[in-house]
Amino acid sequence: MAFTDDAVKAKLSALNDSQESIVTVAQWVMFHRRHAERTGQIWLQKIRDSPPPKRLNLIYLANEVAQQSKVRGKNDFLIALSPIIVDATSAAYKGSSNEYQQRIRRVVEVWRQRNVFDGAILDAVEARIDELDKARPTNKKQTLGGSFFKDTSSGSTPSELQPLNPLQTAVNKAVINSNNSAATATSEFDKLHDSKTPKPTLPVHAARLSSLLKTLANAENSVSEVIKSRRALIDGLEKILQTNRAQLSKEEVLGAELSQKKTSVDNEKREVEDAIMRGLPSEESSTNPGEHSGHNDAPGRPEIEALTPPPVEAITPVGSPQPEKQQLRRGPFTEEADDDTSEWNHMNFPDMQQSGNGTAVTDQSTTSPNHGNDFDIASDGHAKRRKISHGEEDYAAFAAGDLDADVANLLATQGKH
Repeated sequence: MAFTDDAVKAKLSALNDSQESIVTVAQWVMFHRRHAERTGQIWLQKIRDSPPPKRLNLIYLANEVAQQSKVRGKNDFLIALSPIIVDATSAAYKGSSNEYQQRIRRVVEVWRQRNVFDGAILDAVEARIDELDKARPTNKKQTLGGSFFKDTSSGSTPSELQPLNPLQTAVNKAVINSNNSAATATSEFDKLHDSKTPKPTLPVHAARLSSLLKTLANAENSVSEVIKSRRALIDGLEKILQTNRAQLSKEEVLGAELSQKKTSVDNEKREVEDAIMRGLPSEESSTNPGEHSGHNDAPGRPEIEALTPPPVEAITPVGSPQPEKQQLRRGPFTEEADDDTSEWNHMNFPDMQQSGNGTAVTDQSTTSPNHGNDFDIASDGHAKRRKISHGEEDYAAFAAGDLDADVANLLATQGKH
Protein backbone atom coordinates (compact mmCIF):
# COMPACT_ATOMS: atom_id res chain seq x y z
CA MET A 1 0.00 0.00 0.00
CA ALA A 2 1.39 3.37 -1.03
CA PHE A 3 1.96 6.00 1.63
CA THR A 4 -0.82 8.56 1.88
CA ASP A 5 -2.44 10.42 4.74
CA ASP A 6 -5.58 8.36 4.35
CA ALA A 7 -3.57 5.14 4.35
CA VAL A 8 -1.86 6.14 7.60
CA LYS A 9 -5.19 7.11 9.18
CA ALA A 10 -6.69 3.81 8.09
CA LYS A 11 -3.84 1.83 9.63
CA LEU A 12 -4.12 3.77 12.88
CA SER A 13 -7.90 3.32 12.99
CA ALA A 14 -7.57 -0.43 12.52
CA LEU A 15 -5.11 -0.70 15.40
CA ASN A 16 -6.22 -2.71 18.44
CA ASP A 17 -4.63 -3.81 21.71
CA SER A 18 -3.39 -7.16 20.43
CA GLN A 19 0.34 -7.74 20.04
CA GLU A 20 -0.09 -8.89 16.44
CA SER A 21 -1.96 -5.73 15.41
CA ILE A 22 0.61 -3.45 17.05
CA VAL A 23 3.59 -5.25 15.43
CA THR A 24 1.94 -5.31 11.96
CA VAL A 25 1.16 -1.58 11.92
CA ALA A 26 4.64 -0.78 13.33
CA GLN A 27 6.33 -2.69 10.50
CA TRP A 28 4.24 -0.89 7.87
CA VAL A 29 5.05 2.52 9.42
CA MET A 30 8.76 1.75 9.63
CA PHE A 31 8.77 0.67 6.00
CA HIS A 32 7.73 4.24 5.13
CA ARG A 33 10.32 5.83 7.40
CA ARG A 34 11.04 8.48 4.79
CA HIS A 35 7.67 9.96 5.80
CA ALA A 36 8.40 9.70 9.50
CA GLU A 37 7.72 13.36 10.24
CA ARG A 38 4.33 13.33 8.50
CA THR A 39 3.44 10.03 10.12
CA GLY A 40 4.29 11.50 13.50
CA GLN A 41 1.97 14.49 12.97
CA ILE A 42 -0.92 12.25 11.91
CA TRP A 43 -0.26 9.99 14.91
CA LEU A 44 -0.35 12.98 17.32
CA GLN A 45 -3.62 14.23 15.88
CA LYS A 46 -5.11 10.74 16.12
CA ILE A 47 -4.22 10.58 19.83
CA ARG A 48 -5.97 13.89 20.45
CA ASP A 49 -9.11 12.75 18.65
CA SER A 50 -9.36 9.22 20.09
CA PRO A 51 -10.95 7.93 23.30
CA PRO A 52 -8.72 6.75 26.20
CA PRO A 53 -8.51 3.04 25.19
CA LYS A 54 -7.46 3.98 21.66
CA ARG A 55 -4.89 6.45 23.01
CA LEU A 56 -3.19 3.68 24.96
CA ASN A 57 -2.93 1.54 21.81
CA LEU A 58 -1.34 4.44 19.92
CA ILE A 59 1.22 4.85 22.75
CA TYR A 60 2.01 1.14 22.46
CA LEU A 61 2.51 1.64 18.70
CA ALA A 62 4.93 4.53 19.24
CA ASN A 63 6.81 2.43 21.80
CA GLU A 64 7.20 -0.43 19.33
CA VAL A 65 8.31 1.84 16.50
CA ALA A 66 10.81 3.76 18.67
CA GLN A 67 12.41 0.65 20.18
CA GLN A 68 12.69 -1.13 16.82
CA SER A 69 14.20 1.99 15.26
CA LYS A 70 16.79 2.19 18.02
CA VAL A 71 17.65 -1.50 17.71
CA ARG A 72 18.03 -1.29 13.93
CA GLY A 73 19.86 2.01 14.07
CA LYS A 74 17.22 3.76 12.04
CA ASN A 75 16.69 7.08 13.86
CA ASP A 76 14.14 8.59 11.52
CA PHE A 77 11.19 8.00 13.80
CA LEU A 78 13.19 8.81 16.91
CA ILE A 79 13.95 12.20 15.42
CA ALA A 80 10.36 12.68 14.30
CA LEU A 81 8.83 11.62 17.62
CA SER A 82 11.16 13.53 19.96
CA PRO A 83 9.55 16.99 19.45
CA ILE A 84 6.00 15.67 19.82
CA ILE A 85 6.32 12.83 22.31
CA VAL A 86 5.70 15.12 25.30
CA ASP A 87 2.44 16.51 23.92
CA ALA A 88 1.35 13.09 22.71
CA THR A 89 1.99 11.40 26.04
CA SER A 90 0.24 14.13 28.04
CA ALA A 91 -2.73 14.07 25.64
CA ALA A 92 -3.03 10.29 26.06
CA TYR A 93 -2.64 10.58 29.83
CA LYS A 94 -5.15 13.37 30.34
CA GLY A 95 -8.71 12.21 30.96
CA SER A 96 -7.83 8.51 31.08
CA SER A 97 -8.75 6.19 33.89
CA ASN A 98 -6.28 5.37 36.61
CA GLU A 99 -5.57 1.97 35.04
CA TYR A 100 -4.68 3.47 31.66
CA GLN A 101 -2.60 6.19 33.30
CA GLN A 102 -0.55 3.60 35.18
CA ARG A 103 0.11 1.74 31.92
CA ILE A 104 1.27 4.94 30.24
CA ARG A 105 3.62 5.60 33.16
CA ARG A 106 4.98 2.10 32.76
CA VAL A 107 5.79 2.80 29.10
CA VAL A 108 7.65 5.99 30.09
CA GLU A 109 9.67 4.01 32.64
CA VAL A 110 10.64 1.53 29.91
CA TRP A 111 11.80 4.39 27.70
CA ARG A 112 14.00 5.67 30.52
CA GLN A 113 15.42 2.25 31.35
CA ARG A 114 16.31 1.52 27.72
CA ASN A 115 17.35 5.08 26.83
CA VAL A 116 14.90 5.19 23.96
CA PHE A 117 14.58 8.97 24.15
CA ASP A 118 16.85 11.63 25.55
CA GLY A 119 16.78 12.11 29.33
CA ALA A 120 15.63 15.74 29.07
CA ILE A 121 12.69 14.67 26.94
CA LEU A 122 11.67 12.00 29.44
CA ASP A 123 11.99 14.52 32.28
CA ALA A 124 9.61 16.80 30.42
CA VAL A 125 7.17 13.91 29.89
CA GLU A 126 7.14 13.03 33.57
CA ALA A 127 6.81 16.68 34.59
CA ARG A 128 3.79 17.09 32.32
CA ILE A 129 1.96 14.03 33.63
CA ASP A 130 2.80 15.05 37.19
CA GLU A 131 1.13 18.39 36.57
CA LEU A 132 -1.93 16.54 35.29
CA ASP A 133 -2.00 14.47 38.47
CA LYS A 134 -1.87 17.58 40.63
CA ALA A 135 -4.62 19.25 38.62
CA ARG A 136 -6.85 16.18 38.85
CA PRO A 137 -9.99 16.95 40.93
CA THR A 138 -10.32 14.83 44.04
CA ASN A 139 -13.50 12.85 44.56
CA LYS A 140 -13.31 12.83 48.34
CA LYS A 141 -16.66 13.04 50.05
CA GLN A 142 -17.39 16.44 51.51
CA THR A 143 -17.35 16.31 55.28
CA LEU A 144 -20.21 17.68 57.31
CA GLY A 145 -19.99 21.43 57.49
CA GLY A 146 -17.16 21.57 54.95
CA SER A 147 -18.96 24.08 52.75
CA PHE A 148 -19.32 26.42 55.72
CA PHE A 149 -16.05 26.00 57.60
CA LYS A 150 -13.50 25.05 54.94
CA ASP A 151 -11.06 27.74 53.96
CA THR A 152 -11.52 27.86 50.20
CA SER A 153 -8.98 30.63 49.75
CA SER A 154 -6.01 28.68 51.13
CA GLY A 155 -5.24 26.86 47.87
CA SER A 156 -6.41 29.51 45.40
CA THR A 157 -4.31 32.15 43.68
CA PRO A 158 -4.81 35.76 44.87
CA SER A 159 -6.85 37.89 42.53
CA GLU A 160 -3.87 40.21 41.91
CA LEU A 161 -1.89 37.29 40.49
CA GLN A 162 -4.67 35.79 38.40
CA PRO A 163 -3.50 37.52 35.17
CA LEU A 164 -0.12 35.80 35.54
CA ASN A 165 -1.51 32.26 35.57
CA PRO A 166 -2.04 31.89 31.80
CA LEU A 167 1.26 33.64 31.10
CA GLN A 168 3.19 31.28 33.36
CA THR A 169 1.40 28.26 31.90
CA ALA A 170 2.33 29.35 28.38
CA VAL A 171 5.94 29.79 29.43
CA ASN A 172 6.09 26.32 30.97
CA LYS A 173 4.64 24.69 27.90
CA ALA A 174 6.92 26.62 25.55
CA VAL A 175 9.96 25.74 27.63
CA ILE A 176 9.21 22.02 27.43
CA ASN A 177 8.74 22.13 23.68
CA SER A 178 11.79 24.30 23.23
CA ASN A 179 13.99 22.01 25.28
CA ASN A 180 12.90 18.98 23.30
CA SER A 181 13.32 20.66 19.94
CA ALA A 182 16.64 22.21 20.85
CA ALA A 183 17.98 18.92 22.20
CA THR A 184 16.95 17.07 19.06
CA ALA A 185 18.35 19.71 16.72
CA THR A 186 21.64 19.84 18.59
CA SER A 187 21.95 16.07 18.55
CA GLU A 188 21.32 15.83 14.81
CA PHE A 189 23.68 18.66 14.06
CA ASP A 190 26.50 17.10 16.07
CA LYS A 191 25.89 13.72 14.56
CA LEU A 192 25.85 15.02 11.01
CA HIS A 193 29.04 17.01 11.45
CA ASP A 194 30.89 14.40 13.44
CA SER A 195 34.29 13.75 11.85
CA LYS A 196 34.16 10.13 12.87
CA THR A 197 30.98 9.52 10.89
CA PRO A 198 31.73 8.34 7.34
CA LYS A 199 30.69 10.65 4.56
CA PRO A 200 27.46 9.51 2.94
CA THR A 201 26.65 9.89 -0.69
CA LEU A 202 25.67 13.29 -1.89
CA PRO A 203 21.93 12.55 -2.28
CA VAL A 204 21.81 11.03 1.22
CA HIS A 205 23.84 13.90 2.60
CA ALA A 206 21.49 16.38 0.95
CA ALA A 207 18.46 14.61 2.45
CA ARG A 208 20.03 14.64 5.89
CA LEU A 209 20.84 18.32 5.58
CA SER A 210 17.25 19.00 4.56
CA SER A 211 15.94 17.07 7.58
CA LEU A 212 18.39 18.87 9.87
CA LEU A 213 17.29 22.19 8.44
CA LYS A 214 13.67 21.44 9.31
CA THR A 215 14.64 20.29 12.77
CA LEU A 216 16.62 23.45 13.39
CA ALA A 217 13.73 25.56 12.10
CA ASN A 218 11.34 23.81 14.50
CA ALA A 219 13.75 24.33 17.36
CA GLU A 220 14.15 27.98 16.44
CA ASN A 221 10.38 28.47 16.38
CA SER A 222 10.09 26.77 19.76
CA VAL A 223 12.71 29.05 21.26
CA SER A 224 10.95 32.06 19.73
CA GLU A 225 7.72 30.98 21.44
CA VAL A 226 9.55 30.71 24.72
CA ILE A 227 11.00 34.19 24.31
CA LYS A 228 7.61 35.64 23.41
CA SER A 229 5.86 33.96 26.33
CA ARG A 230 8.54 34.93 28.79
CA ARG A 231 8.47 38.57 27.69
CA ALA A 232 4.71 38.64 28.18
CA LEU A 233 5.20 37.18 31.64
CA ILE A 234 7.86 39.76 32.46
CA ASP A 235 5.54 42.57 31.33
CA GLY A 236 2.83 41.26 33.64
CA LEU A 237 5.29 40.97 36.49
CA GLU A 238 6.54 44.52 35.89
CA LYS A 239 2.98 45.85 36.04
CA ILE A 240 2.43 44.10 39.35
CA LEU A 241 5.83 45.31 40.51
CA GLN A 242 5.01 48.92 39.65
CA THR A 243 1.70 48.67 41.44
CA ASN A 244 3.36 47.23 44.51
CA ARG A 245 6.09 49.88 44.45
CA ALA A 246 3.48 52.63 44.40
CA GLN A 247 1.63 51.00 47.27
CA LEU A 248 4.93 50.54 49.11
CA SER A 249 5.68 54.27 48.89
CA LYS A 250 2.27 55.14 50.33
CA GLU A 251 2.65 52.60 53.09
CA GLU A 252 6.11 53.90 53.99
CA VAL A 253 4.74 57.45 54.32
CA LEU A 254 1.85 56.19 56.42
CA GLY A 255 4.22 54.18 58.59
CA ALA A 256 6.40 57.25 59.20
CA GLU A 257 3.35 59.33 60.19
CA LEU A 258 2.15 56.67 62.59
CA SER A 259 5.62 56.41 64.09
CA GLN A 260 5.72 60.17 64.72
CA LYS A 261 2.27 60.09 66.29
CA LYS A 262 3.30 57.19 68.48
CA THR A 263 6.40 59.06 69.67
CA SER A 264 4.36 62.20 70.37
CA VAL A 265 1.77 60.29 72.39
CA ASP A 266 4.50 58.49 74.30
CA ASN A 267 6.19 61.77 75.26
CA GLU A 268 2.87 63.28 76.30
CA LYS A 269 2.12 60.24 78.43
CA ARG A 270 5.47 60.54 80.20
CA GLU A 271 4.89 64.25 80.88
CA VAL A 272 1.48 63.53 82.40
CA GLU A 273 2.93 60.79 84.58
CA ASP A 274 5.75 63.07 85.75
CA ALA A 275 3.22 65.79 86.60
CA ILE A 276 1.20 63.30 88.62
CA MET A 277 4.27 62.17 90.54
CA ARG A 278 5.35 65.78 91.25
CA GLY A 279 1.91 66.88 92.45
CA LEU A 280 1.19 63.86 94.65
CA PRO A 281 3.08 64.96 97.88
CA SER A 282 1.59 68.48 97.89
CA GLU A 283 -1.90 67.13 97.49
CA GLU A 284 -1.38 64.74 100.41
CA SER A 285 -0.04 67.50 102.70
CA SER A 286 -2.90 69.87 101.85
CA THR A 287 -5.49 67.32 102.87
CA ASN A 288 -6.35 67.44 106.62
CA PRO A 289 -6.61 64.17 108.53
CA GLY A 290 -10.18 63.07 108.85
CA GLU A 291 -11.30 65.13 105.88
CA HIS A 292 -12.21 63.22 102.81
CA SER A 293 -12.61 64.59 99.37
CA GLY A 294 -15.96 64.10 97.79
CA HIS A 295 -14.28 62.52 94.79
CA ASN A 296 -12.29 60.00 96.82
CA ASP A 297 -14.36 56.96 97.64
CA ALA A 298 -11.46 54.94 99.01
CA PRO A 299 -11.77 54.03 102.72
CA GLY A 300 -9.59 55.94 105.18
CA ARG A 301 -6.76 54.52 107.19
CA PRO A 302 -8.09 52.40 110.10
CA GLU A 303 -7.30 53.41 113.69
CA ILE A 304 -5.30 50.89 115.67
CA GLU A 305 -6.79 50.01 119.08
CA ALA A 306 -4.43 50.24 122.07
CA LEU A 307 -3.48 47.07 123.87
CA THR A 308 -4.39 48.40 127.40
CA PRO A 309 -8.20 48.73 127.85
CA PRO A 310 -9.44 52.20 128.85
CA PRO A 311 -10.81 52.82 132.38
CA VAL A 312 -14.47 52.26 133.09
CA GLU A 313 -15.11 55.99 133.39
CA ALA A 314 -13.84 56.51 129.87
CA ILE A 315 -16.42 54.18 128.37
CA THR A 316 -19.32 55.18 130.67
CA PRO A 317 -21.57 57.72 128.92
CA VAL A 318 -21.86 61.07 130.63
CA GLY A 319 -25.25 61.62 132.31
CA SER A 320 -26.20 57.94 132.54
CA PRO A 321 -29.11 57.36 134.96
CA GLN A 322 -28.17 55.84 138.35
CA PRO A 323 -29.78 52.54 139.25
CA GLU A 324 -32.83 53.05 141.44
CA LYS A 325 -32.32 51.82 145.00
CA GLN A 326 -34.71 49.16 146.13
CA GLN A 327 -37.00 50.26 148.86
CA LEU A 328 -36.54 47.90 151.78
CA ARG A 329 -39.14 47.61 154.41
CA ARG A 330 -37.67 47.86 157.87
CA GLY A 331 -38.93 45.19 160.26
CA PRO A 332 -38.72 44.63 163.98
CA PHE A 333 -35.30 42.96 163.62
CA THR A 334 -33.59 45.91 162.05
CA GLU A 335 -31.66 48.53 163.91
CA GLU A 336 -34.31 51.17 163.42
CA ALA A 337 -37.88 50.29 164.00
CA ASP A 338 -40.39 50.97 161.32
CA ASP A 339 -42.55 53.97 161.93
CA ASP A 340 -45.68 51.93 161.57
CA THR A 341 -45.27 48.82 163.80
CA SER A 342 -48.88 48.08 164.32
CA GLU A 343 -48.93 45.38 161.72
CA TRP A 344 -46.13 43.48 163.49
CA ASN A 345 -47.77 43.42 166.93
CA HIS A 346 -49.96 40.43 166.22
CA MET A 347 -47.24 38.34 164.63
CA ASN A 348 -45.29 35.70 166.54
CA PHE A 349 -41.70 35.28 165.58
CA PRO A 350 -39.52 32.40 166.60
CA ASP A 351 -36.93 32.84 169.31
CA MET A 352 -38.96 35.71 170.80
CA GLN A 353 -39.90 35.78 174.55
CA GLN A 354 -42.28 37.98 176.46
CA SER A 355 -40.92 39.76 179.43
CA GLY A 356 -42.88 40.24 182.52
CA ASN A 357 -43.94 43.67 181.54
CA GLY A 358 -45.01 42.52 178.12
CA THR A 359 -42.00 43.73 176.38
CA ALA A 360 -40.78 41.50 173.61
CA VAL A 361 -37.29 40.32 174.14
CA THR A 362 -35.26 38.79 171.42
CA ASP A 363 -33.15 35.77 171.81
CA GLN A 364 -29.56 36.67 172.55
CA SER A 365 -28.40 34.09 170.06
CA THR A 366 -29.95 36.02 167.28
CA THR A 367 -29.30 39.55 168.36
CA SER A 368 -26.29 41.65 167.98
CA PRO A 369 -24.57 43.40 170.84
CA ASN A 370 -26.10 46.74 169.89
CA HIS A 371 -29.60 45.26 170.03
CA GLY A 372 -29.84 44.99 166.35
CA ASN A 373 -30.28 41.82 164.38
CA ASP A 374 -28.44 40.20 161.52
CA PHE A 375 -31.46 40.00 159.25
CA ASP A 376 -33.39 42.52 157.21
CA ILE A 377 -36.89 41.90 156.05
CA ALA A 378 -37.12 42.64 152.37
CA SER A 379 -40.19 43.86 150.63
CA ASP A 380 -41.18 40.28 149.83
CA GLY A 381 -41.23 39.26 153.55
CA HIS A 382 -38.07 37.15 153.56
CA ALA A 383 -35.28 37.76 155.97
CA LYS A 384 -31.99 38.75 154.50
CA ARG A 385 -28.63 38.39 156.20
CA ARG A 386 -27.12 41.78 156.96
CA LYS A 387 -23.43 42.31 157.15
CA ILE A 388 -22.25 43.39 160.59
CA SER A 389 -19.36 45.77 160.72
CA HIS A 390 -17.18 45.71 163.86
CA GLY A 391 -15.73 49.16 163.71
CA GLU A 392 -15.15 51.33 166.73
CA GLU A 393 -18.35 53.18 166.06
CA ASP A 394 -20.33 50.03 166.89
CA TYR A 395 -18.93 49.90 170.45
CA ALA A 396 -18.99 53.58 171.18
CA ALA A 397 -22.14 53.18 173.33
CA PHE A 398 -20.33 50.82 175.69
CA ALA A 399 -17.24 52.88 176.12
CA ALA A 400 -18.52 54.50 179.36
CA GLY A 401 -19.31 51.14 180.99
CA ASP A 402 -23.04 51.86 181.43
CA LEU A 403 -25.70 49.35 180.40
CA ASP A 404 -28.67 50.10 178.39
CA ALA A 405 -31.89 50.56 180.36
CA ASP A 406 -33.65 47.66 178.77
CA VAL A 407 -30.71 45.36 179.41
CA ALA A 408 -30.56 46.45 183.02
CA ASN A 409 -34.26 45.75 183.53
CA LEU A 410 -33.82 42.35 181.90
CA LEU A 411 -30.96 41.44 184.19
CA ALA A 412 -32.90 42.60 187.24
CA THR A 413 -35.86 40.49 186.29
CA GLN A 414 -33.73 37.41 185.84
CA GLY A 415 -32.11 38.04 189.23
CA LYS A 416 -35.45 37.89 191.02
CA HIS A 417 -36.09 34.46 189.66
